[in-house]
Amino acid sequence: MMLIDCDSCEVRGDACKECVVSVLLGPPPGLELDAAEQLAIDALAEAGMVPRLRLIPIEKSA
Repeated sequence: MMLIDCDSCEVRGDACKECVVSVLLGPPPGLELDAAEQLAIDALAEAGMVPRLRLIPIEKSA
């Protein structure tokens, strides 16, 4: 399972319009994708039908 939390994305705002999440669903606060959904999005992106996932998680300092 992949958890996509747009609120914790380092490039949120700048890259949202080029991210598959925004293209398909609009910018959600968070989204969970299972392995099959991840593969489907990867296949669509490889075919040039949607942009790639642009998520870059913010690293929290200890």
